[in-house]
Amino acid sequence: MTSSAEQTQSADRPLALITGVGRTVGIGAGIARRLAAAGWDIAFTFWNPYDERMAWGKEPGATEAISETLAEQGAATAAIEADLADPDTPARVFDQAEQRLGPVGALVMCHCESVDSGLLDTTVESFDRHFAVNTRATWLLIREFGRRFTAERGTGRIISLTSDHTVGNLPYGASKGAMDRITLAAAHELAHLGVTANAINPGPVDTGWMTDEGRAHCVRATPLGRLGTPQDTAHLVDFLCSREGGWVNGQLLMSNGGFS
Repeated sequence: MTSSAEQTQSADRPLALITGVGRTVGIGAGIARRLAAAGWDIAFTFWNPYDERMAWGKEPGATEAISETLAEQGAATAAIEADLADPDTPARVFDQAEQRLGPVGALVMCHCESVDSGLLDTTVESFDRHFAVNTRATWLLIREFGRRFTAERGTGRIISLTSDHTVGNLPYGASKGAMDRITLAAAHELAHLGVTANAINPGPVDTGWMTDEGRAHCVRATPLGRLGTPQDTAHLVDFLCSREGGWVNGQLLMSNGGFS
C-alpha cells in the first residue's frame, strides 16, 4: 500500500526506514516527524490489524495524515503496510522502500506486539506471536539492513525501542529483552560497515494504552513528575542518527526521566 503523499526521493536527503508508525500519537510517528525535520526522507510501516484488536483501536486516516505532515517537512515518503509476524515481510519492506525512495541509511524499529499477560495465563500462541514480531522481525530487519547497506562508512544507524516491563507482561518483556541482545550484537557484527546500533528504553510514554491508575503511578515514580512523550524519544533518535551521535554505539540507553 502506498500513501497518497508519496513522493520521489529528495536530493541529498538520506532515507530512514521506521517501523511501527500506525498512529499519529505514537512514538514512531513522533520519530518520523523529528527525522523529517532534520533532513531525512522517510519510509514507514504500519499494520492496522494490530491497532484494531487493541483497546485504542485503529485511527482512521492516520497513514495519510502522517505522510502529509512529513511532506510538509520536505520529506519524500512511502507508507508500507507490513505484517511483521510474517518472516517474509522484512525483505519485502526493504524491497519496497528501495524501489520507491532508494537505499536505507537508518533503520529505526518502533514496531511491537504488546498484550498483557503473566507467567500463568500467557498462551503459547501469544508467546510465539510476541517473539515473531518483537524479536524475529527485528533480527530479519537488521539482517536486511546489513546485507544491503552501501552508504558511506560511519553513516549507517540502527536503533530499536525496548522495555524492561516484564511483571504481568511476560511475552512482551521477554521478547524485548531478546531484541536488545540482537540489536547490540549488530554494533559488533556490522562494524565492518561502520554502522552503529543502539537500543533505547523510553520509559512510560502514554500513547493511549495507560490506565488512570498506571498513569498516576508512573508520574509518582518519575523524579521529573511527568510521563515521557514521543518527542522525548524522537530527540534522542535524532541525535543518534546525526553525525554527532556516531560515537554512541552498542548501548542500551535509558531515556526515561529517571523512572524507577
